[in-house]
Amino acid sequence: MDVEAAPQAESPTPTEQIEQSQPTARERLAAAVQVLNHIGRGIRTVWGKRPKLSYALYAIVFIVVTAAAVLFLQWSVYNPIEYADDAQVDNTTRIMGTMAGQLTKFVSQMWLENQWQFLLNFLAVGLMYLVVVTFLNRFWVATAIFGTVMVVFSIANRFKYLLRNEPIIPADLSFISSGNTGEIVSFIPEDGEDLVNAAIVGLTYFVVICLALQFLDRRNGLIPCHWRPSRFLRVTNIIAVLARIAAFVATASLLVSFTWNLNVPNSWAQQWARELGDSSQPWNAMADAQSNGTAINFLRLAHAKTMEQPKGYSEETMQAVAKRYAAAADDINATRTANLTDSTVVMILSESFSDPTRIPDVAFSVDPMPNIRAIKDATTSGLMLSPGYGGGTANIEYQALTGLNMANFDESMLSVYQQLVPSQEEPYSFNRIWSEQYGESGSVAFHPYYKNMYLRDHNYDRFGFSELLTLDSDPAIEHQDHIDASPYVSDAASYANVLDAVNSQDHPQFIQLVTMQNHSGYGDYYATNEFREADLSPLNDNERWQIENYTKGLNLTDQATADFLNTLNTIDKPVTVIFYGDHLPSIYTTANADMDNTLTLHETDYFIWSNQASASAGGKVSGEHTAFSSSNYCMSLAAEHMNATVSPYLALLTELQREIPSISRVGSAAAGWGEGDATYLDENGDIIDPETLSERADQLLHDYQLVQYDMTAGDGYLYQTEFFDVEESDHVPLMRDQVPQTYEAMQTDDPYVDMWYQEYWY
Repeated sequence: MDVEAAPQAESPTPTEQIEQSQPTARERLAAAVQVLNHIGRGIRTVWGKRPKLSYALYAIVFIVVTAAAVLFLQWSVYNPIEYADDAQVDNTTRIMGTMAGQLTKFVSQMWLENQWQFLLNFLAVGLMYLVVVTFLNRFWVATAIFGTVMVVFSIANRFKYLLRNEPIIPADLSFISSGNTGEIVSFIPEDGEDLVNAAIVGLTYFVVICLALQFLDRRNGLIPCHWRPSRFLRVTNIIAVLARIAAFVATASLLVSFTWNLNVPNSWAQQWARELGDSSQPWNAMADAQSNGTAINFLRLAHAKTMEQPKGYSEETMQAVAKRYAAAADDINATRTANLTDSTVVMILSESFSDPTRIPDVAFSVDPMPNIRAIKDATTSGLMLSPGYGGGTANIEYQALTGLNMANFDESMLSVYQQLVPSQEEPYSFNRIWSEQYGESGSVAFHPYYKNMYLRDHNYDRFGFSELLTLDSDPAIEHQDHIDASPYVSDAASYANVLDAVNSQDHPQFIQLVTMQNHSGYGDYYATNEFREADLSPLNDNERWQIENYTKGLNLTDQATADFLNTLNTIDKPVTVIFYGDHLPSIYTTANADMDNTLTLHETDYFIWSNQASASAGGKVSGEHTAFSSSNYCMSLAAEHMNATVSPYLALLTELQREIPSISRVGSAAAGWGEGDATYLDENGDIIDPETLSERADQLLHDYQLVQYDMTAGDGYLYQTEFFDVEESDHVPLMRDQVPQTYEAMQTDDPYVDMWYQEYWY
């Protein structure tokens, strides 16, 4: 019997064999997870074995980065000194004039000259570094951020130095806060692109290295602490957290305290800085940065507390003040027949001008200033109380231009041109009266030196001057003559620039001039000096020598000023000159040693004079009111001298000057920059005890302080009123040749002209 054969299974095809040999999706996933687990365990093993970089390494990097930051900051304000190939200069001098040589000197002077500015800057910059480190608690991240900021700041500082011969000051940071970073970028010079590109590449490497080190460093923060709830409540962790907070608070507080007090007279920070060689140069930010350090210069200007808020300050109070002095202006203007803008007003700050014969033990057989003495006798004049001795020019200048007074400011406000004005958008100054009347050409300024001194170019622009002409302006000041070996432009040349300006316009102007001829030091500059033989002073030879040199320069100013006024008398347009000395030169060593001479060493000469084409020619405000004054009253006294109408602001100054003729911040000794308390003088030049001020004087002084606060540190309520507007006189101004020479010859029934004539000619 046949048996049917069983069917045989078909063999899988090659494709089926391959498919059957492949793992399933689940198997593949399981395998992948297993591989990742192996990799993860490997990474965790490696990660767990990362080294905790030592604190010693942190310290080394901290020192290196801080020192590099200080040197980079100094590099930004230095320029190589170039000598001609045939110059008689030794090789060592050439080397020290290079960038590397100057940086080397900044460091090496610590042990060669006992000047510790590098250490001072190192400590200040290091403190900034520590604040970042303790705040982030991640050393390498903090290092990346700090290093980047230092490099960017240094390069920006370098560009500003090359373009403006000035370092960055705190007020410049307003560009960033106001969203003007695009304007900052526009300051990059064309040849600076290579430096920027190199910095970008270098910073990229630096940041990447720092982040890599942060990744590789197993240390959990400089002060290890945890914030997860499961670990936060551990006692050791709470202690670590408190230590971290304490470290940040301590370093930040120390930095703030140092910065806050660095510019406060006799504070711990200032005294400590001086012990390390710091010698502030508030008249020149660039020189200060180069000699004392860029970081210290910046911090010195960072704290600018303007003034305490006076009692009762509010919008309602300031509106009441504006109304009160608007009424006072109406009363004053009722007897005024001229306008300030009818005349050109020339305000001359004569550098260090003051009669040396008023100083005890200083005497000459020849009068050094006969012309100005005669001018003072014939016109409105007197002595002006200055806050400075041997320095502080811009502070006195600021008072004259604005009517504000240093005595009202906080004691840390030592250089208003660097600490206050740069941060103001449109600070008020009296030249605006002419600019508002005649437009952009209404006011111009001259200074026969460099525009970066006291940041004048920035500040004068904010004041609204059409231009400031200096040795390095574009165009430069035209007349630059020197006398004999003097390093400064002569006063005669300075006056020639003013005369050109007077003749250049067909309308009145406000012209500001700050001279330089008698600036310190007082070398043997002049070919002949008759005051050597004429000196009768019983002083030592060195002191006598300086006084004689200074007096010769002052005598040349006396003659140049007389010639200048004589020339103005030939010009057929009304011109009034406000002339004042800013401070005495710091050469009176013997007198300065006697505390009784403090006021004498702070009193300079001033006069207000009008040319023959002016109605006020020959006029003289009563000496009872002008014998003693201060530069904040310059414009109100000029308005009175010119019989010109005033604004409510000028009315306040007019009334205040009657009650408190002189206001200044004068220390108990002859302090160079006016450190000390407010000093008030009466019409006899005697100090007024503030506690004995009359009720009216006290009210006026308080109103003055309210006004100054509102204009500088407050909300500017007065700018929304007519407080600064000058009322125009309805009377046609008289020219000098229209004024009758005797009262009986007057053929007019105008009561205003009658009052004017009696006041100025009888």
